[in-house]
Amino acid sequence: QVQLVESGGGLVQPGGSLRLSCAASGISFSIYDMAWYRQAPGKQRELVARIARDYSTNYAGSVKGRFTITRDNAKNTVYLQMNSLKPEDTAVYYCNARYIVGGSSVSEYWGQGTQVTVSS
Repeated sequence: QVQLVESGGGLVQPGGSLRLSCAASGISFSIYDMAWYRQAPGKQRELVARIARDYSTNYAGSVKGRFTITRDNAKNTVYLQMNSLKPEDTAVYYCNARYIVGGSSVSEYWGQGTQVTVSS
């Protein structure tokens, strides 16, 4: 049974920081590309950051320079360090795991999400 369990969300003031964690089980973590998505009320889910199995990363333009995605294959965990948070970062953040072969997604899993609220 595959599980992606997010933690670390909460309420933070503008300019503050949070670190999200996503612990994976039931998958061969090291071969999966891992990502964080977010969905704000009334908006579509969007990619925040991705870290591939080769540790290459990419970020949404709105978070570049403020957020950092990392992974620890020994702990089957992916992290999202969020600094200089803004009210527009408020959303439910979802962990995503995707196994890609030959450019095609073979399997994909989602966590249940963790709420991040940036407000004074």
